[in-house]
Amino acid sequence: MASEDVVGKTKGETAVSTIVNLAEEAKLAREEIKGPSHAILSICKSLIAGGVAGGVSRTAVAPLERLKILLQVQNPHNIKYNGTVQGLKYIWRTEGFRGLFKGNGTNCARIIPNSAVKFFSYEEAARGILWLYRQQPGNEDASLTPLLRLGAGACAGIIAMSATYPMDMVRGRLTVQTERSPYQYRGMFHALSTVLREEGFRALYKGWLPSVIGVVPYVGLNFAVYESLKDWLIKSKPFGLVQDNELSVPTRLACGAAAGTVGQTVAYPLDVIRRRMQMVGWNNASSVITGDGRAKTPLEYTGMIDAFRKTVRYEGFGALYKGLVPNSVKVVPSIAIAFVTYETVKDVLGVEMRISE
Repeated sequence: MASEDVVGKTKGETAVSTIVNLAEEAKLAREEIKGPSHAILSICKSLIAGGVAGGVSRTAVAPLERLKILLQVQNPHNIKYNGTVQGLKYIWRTEGFRGLFKGNGTNCARIIPNSAVKFFSYEEAARGILWLYRQQPGNEDASLTPLLRLGAGACAGIIAMSATYPMDMVRGRLTVQTERSPYQYRGMFHALSTVLREEGFRALYKGWLPSVIGVVPYVGLNFAVYESLKDWLIKSKPFGLVQDNELSVPTRLACGAAAGTVGQTVAYPLDVIRRRMQMVGWNNASSVITGDGRAKTPLEYTGMIDAFRKTVRYEGFGALYKGLVPNSVKVVPSIAIAFVTYETVKDVLGVEMRISE
């Protein structure tokens, strides 16, 4: 009798175990089915957050962005304005309120996908770089260092810049044309088709090399400084800035401002050269470049080094920093707004940070 009870008990336990195993297998199967769709949704949300961050931050500083480009490319023999306030007043007087935002639609059409790709690429590159770093002996529990973040940011910048460069090229031309320009681009797609037809496909990537070289320290330092500052503040908790291991919005804005200042100061000369190379070959170019016909200087560069050499020789070293002041005023809030907007939108959408530290 006792043996029958033992056998019955054993069979009962086996049945329960089988049911539990089947339930676990079913759960795993559902998770496997859910996994890819969940990952795709998470990626889409991350891209949306990055795009919103780019559009909001760039529109907020659009007048300064346009002024910066005008200062970078205006003819040195016919200077119309030298400073930020003077330049903004001139645009307002000659072109009105809409002139302050000229080219912003094209800029947003470029920056939204650029920002989406940049933020997403940074997180993926950071995960990949950290995984490779942890494969080294003794680094199994390592976390992201400022140098690793710099590398991830550089990768993200190169990918994003290359993916959207043709739009950046025509955006530069749309931004500098005025009402008195001999020829008017009607919009981004008209500018793209015109450049492609008259100057060829390679013209869409004029200035790409200095752009890529410049984006490595610019985007790399932006991410490295921002993330490293946040980590340092959370760990050290100075001045009572951290509550419950969270930074306030003003503190994160300050971190973004510091990151933007460092990055743009290092990379700015390459941005000037990029803009100048983008204007080469433009028939009936804007009067900002030609100087209203008073001192038309051929805009011909054989390459990036030649552009550097001629700019410094004819205009001095300071020409490499033309437009730096409005750009600094623009970059500080722009980068800060972009980082904070990205993190806020991700929180709203319920996207988890995908970098495992």
